[in-house]
Amino acid sequence: MKILVVEDEQSLREMIIDSLSREHFVVEYAPDYSTAMEKINDYDYDCILLDIMLPKMDGWQVCREVRKKSSVPIIMITAKG
Repeated sequence: MKILVVEDEQSLREMIIDSLSREHFVVEYAPDYSTAMEKINDYDYDCILLDIMLPKMDGWQVCREVRKKSSVPIIMITAKG
């Protein structure tokens, strides 16, 4: 299973990647909207873990763009209450 982690906070991103990699998932990451969209356009993923609070464009915008062309499962992650 190939997972894209879209998270700008490096320490949290590394923790998620390490945890998923230990479970033998193939994991790629994007720290921002433009990198995420580039990867999503170039590669197929089985799941996207998507932070809501990204710099410049938020995770909701990424989700809207992905939904225009794909039904890949998206799990939204956030530090918001």
